[in-house]
Amino acid sequence: MIMSRIEARRDEDTVAAGPLVDRLLGGLPPEAVLTDPDVTASYANDMASFCPAGSPAVVVLPRTVEQVQHVMRTATELRVPVVPQGARTGLSGAANATDGCIVLSLTRMDAILEISPVDRIAVVEPGVVNAALSRAVGEHGLYYPPDPSSWETCTIGGNIGTASGGLCCVKYGVTAEYVLGLDVVLADGRLMSTGRRTAKGVAGYDLTRLFVGSEGSLGVVVRAVLALRPKPPGQLVLAAEFASGAAACDAVCHIMAGGHVPSLLELMDRTTVKAVNDMARMGLPESTEALLLAAFDTTDPAADLAAVGALCEAAGATQVVPAEDAAESELLLQARRMSLVALEAVKGTTMIDDVCVPRSRLGELIEGVERISEKYRLTIGVVAHAGDGNTHPTVCFDAADPEESRRARESFDEIMALGLELGGTITGEHGVGVLKKEWLAREIGPVGLEMQRAVKQVFDPLGILNPGKLF
Repeated sequence: MIMSRIEARRDEDTVAAGPLVDRLLGGLPPEAVLTDPDVTASYANDMASFCPAGSPAVVVLPRTVEQVQHVMRTATELRVPVVPQGARTGLSGAANATDGCIVLSLTRMDAILEISPVDRIAVVEPGVVNAALSRAVGEHGLYYPPDPSSWETCTIGGNIGTASGGLCCVKYGVTAEYVLGLDVVLADGRLMSTGRRTAKGVAGYDLTRLFVGSEGSLGVVVRAVLALRPKPPGQLVLAAEFASGAAACDAVCHIMAGGHVPSLLELMDRTTVKAVNDMARMGLPESTEALLLAAFDTTDPAADLAAVGALCEAAGATQVVPAEDAAESELLLQARRMSLVALEAVKGTTMIDDVCVPRSRLGELIEGVERISEKYRLTIGVVAHAGDGNTHPTVCFDAADPEESRRARESFDEIMALGLELGGTITGEHGVGVLKKEWLAREIGPVGLEMQRAVKQVFDPLGILNPGKLF
């Protein structure tokens, strides 16, 4: 029903760009409204492969809440779809434009409004870059833990929209656990506040959590109250080399079952290690089948690393190397952060999966991905947030080769099917967007899908907010 209403409007000849732009300029400065087709085309999509994108009618870059409200009131009156965007670093097509839409880019709403060391909160606008917030709160002795790989460019609004994670999730959790309250502009332009700025609060339904991960389909986040933690001590990192992925995953299970709380527990398979070495000549051990990185930011990280190193050796590690200082630790982490870029360089294009499984099934997933790689004759590297079971099997292929592209897509789907078979989920932190719509329906089932669509209908009865995403 939601999609059919929008399609019906298009069939009647969607509102011409001229009148739409005139209406938008009634509440926005000229520099905030972009209409040059060459410019608007640059806002058409995020970083995902195999996700269709339309041509926006206009791109709007508001600076105030009132301007966002004006955009949504205009869109409602004219029945024009709106696609909210952050920095477009997403990997699921959630920020992709639809034909004739208003792209609502929130990157210019980038103010850090408040940092409170007493309440341990930050109040920010959606366009604040993750790394900028981390550095700002660090000056107050505080810490904002969620750290996606794109943290130097991704925005808090985008992180909230996709419920993003990062390297430190094993200890500190994902974005959803740090969003205390939101100001949201609804589809009709009304402004709603959810949640709180207190340490505790259980008044009414938890609408704040509902918006986290909703991919701009329920409302436009214009302000967020975020929880902060005291800044931890600097972390030390350990690297353990294994002769098989199964042995590395066995070590992960022993580490977690032993009650250890690493600040980071990451895995790189042999394909990923080779790709990083080929690109950056980092001298990682190419003889390894799996490289496990563990870090601790405790008061005595060396002791924690020693205990974890012993568990790795018991699980079959062929070499365990603890970093002696922060510089060595950062070098090891740099190799991990380069993984996805290095894998992209293998063939020029990648499809980055985001399957999360129970930790106890991690080894089965990695072995399954190896079989899929052989079946489809493709290079598939696996890099994983091993401590929480969130894996990123990355399919490398030549987008100019139709046959290889077909095999890439089929292998991607087979990996997702494997994840569900192992009791996992199709996405741990990247979201659904366009890429995984079919798989969301499979994961949550018909009743779950019906309830999700019902929620969408309540918040967006005309179906104008980010149509075509999620389901």
